[in-house]
Amino acid sequence: MINAKLSVAPSVDEIAAKLETLTCDRCDMGNLLPFDFTFAFQPIVDINTRTTHSYEALIRGIHGEGAQTILSRVDWETRFRFDQLCRAKVITLASQLGVDTFLNINFLVNAVYNPDHCIQLTLEVARKMNFPVEKIILETTEEEKIEDPNFLRKVLDGYRKHGLLIAIDDFGEGYSSLNLLAQLRPEYLKLDRLLISEIQNDKTKAIIVEAIVKLCQTLSVKVIGEGVETVEEARILRDMGVYLFQGYFFARPGFEMLPPVSNWTF
Repeated sequence: MINAKLSVAPSVDEIAAKLETLTCDRCDMGNLLPFDFTFAFQPIVDINTRTTHSYEALIRGIHGEGAQTILSRVDWETRFRFDQLCRAKVITLASQLGVDTFLNINFLVNAVYNPDHCIQLTLEVARKMNFPVEKIILETTEEEKIEDPNFLRKVLDGYRKHGLLIAIDDFGEGYSSLNLLAQLRPEYLKLDRLLISEIQNDKTKAIIVEAIVKLCQTLSVKVIGEGVETVEEARILRDMGVYLFQGYFFARPGFEMLPPVSNWTF
C-alpha cells in the first residue's frame, strides 16, 4: 500500500485524446470540460480479516475543494463527458497509488445510453493501467431518477457482463429502496448514514437495519456500514452481522492518497 500523496494527478487533457476515439452513441465528447478535478480515497474495511476491502473514490477539486463544488458545474449537456472522465481518471490515479483492493466508483446512470459502448473507455483504461476489471465496483443510488427501470437493469447487466460489480449507495434514504434492491440485485449494499447515525439510541432504526442485514444475507448481498463515526455505531452493526465498514471512525478520506485505518478493534 502506498500512503504518500501523489505529486501530480492525471489531467483532463491526458485522457481527452482517448475520449475522442472511444465515444459512445449520442455522447458528445468533442470538447473538453471547462474544469478539472481529482479524487480523495476512503477505505472500506473488513473487520473479520482486518484488511482494507476496497477504496471509494470521492471527487474533489484540484485544490481539495469539496464534491459539490465540482458536481454543481455538471449539467445535462456535460454529464456524458464528466462520467466518462471520472471513471478513466480514478482508475488511472488508483493504479498510480498502488491500489490492489476493490475500487468503488460512483457513476451516473443517466449518462449512459448504450452500455456496451459507454463502458469501452473504462475497460481500455483498466487494461492500460493493469487494473483488474473484476475489482471495480460501480455505485449507483436511487437519487438518480430513472424513468425506465428496464433500461437501468440493462445498463447494469451489460456492465456485469464485462466483470464489473454493482453496489447500491445510500440504501434506505428514499422510499423505493426495496424495489431498487429487487430490480438491481447488487453485489453490495451500502446502508445510508441516516439509518446508522445514533442507532444505539433509536430502537426503530435498529430493528429496520437488522431486518435489512438479514434480508441481504439471505440474498447473498454484502452489506457495508457507511458513514460510521462512533464506536457505538460500529459495535451495534458488528453485532448484527455487518463486517464491512466505511466512515470517519475508521479513516477519513485522503486527498490523492490512501489513508491509514485508525481502528481495527472495538
